[in-house]
Amino acid sequence: MLAGGAAILVLVCALLALAFRPRGAVRDTSVRRWIVGGGLIFPTAILAVLLAYGLVVGERLLPREDPRTIRVVAEASRWQWTFAQPGNAGMIRTPGVLHIPAGRPVDVELRTLDVIHAFWVPRLAGKLDAIPGHRNVLRIEAGQPGMYYGLCAEYCGIGHAGHGFRVIAHDAAGWASFQAGGE
Repeated sequence: MLAGGAAILVLVCALLALAFRPRGAVRDTSVRRWIVGGGLIFPTAILAVLLAYGLVVGERLLPREDPRTIRVVAEASRWQWTFAQPGNAGMIRTPGVLHIPAGRPVDVELRTLDVIHAFWVPRLAGKLDAIPGHRNVLRIEAGQPGMYYGLCAEYCGIGHAGHGFRVIAHDAAGWASFQAGGE
């Protein structure tokens, strides 16, 4: 998307530079050609490609039935996230840290105890609000093991600045160890 936006910016800058050229320095081109070609056709083509790309990426992130999907409950309260998910010996609750397997889809059910909070892990998915009395589900997936940082992207009170969390994506061995009760 950055490349598409940059292409449109370069075209606009080139058109602006051409507008300041000395008269007669370059062969005159009809206004109609610039308006239709540079103002309609080029941006429409770039935006159509970006739309198609966005639809493909967005479709992958929709929560759909998949037997490999892990379900996690993320509960927000002032000013902490608590995550609950099934483990081998029962529910595992982890405050401030979400453990997920790398390479598998994870549906995060968002809940809140007090005010609206926004769940956001920029490298894994978009934002989604946790609203009191309402159930929202966000699909995330880490392509590789590692640590990702998440935050509340909705102002939720005076402690909002510290309302962050970590997502640890485990490889297969690390995920099995976490499920067995280890960290």
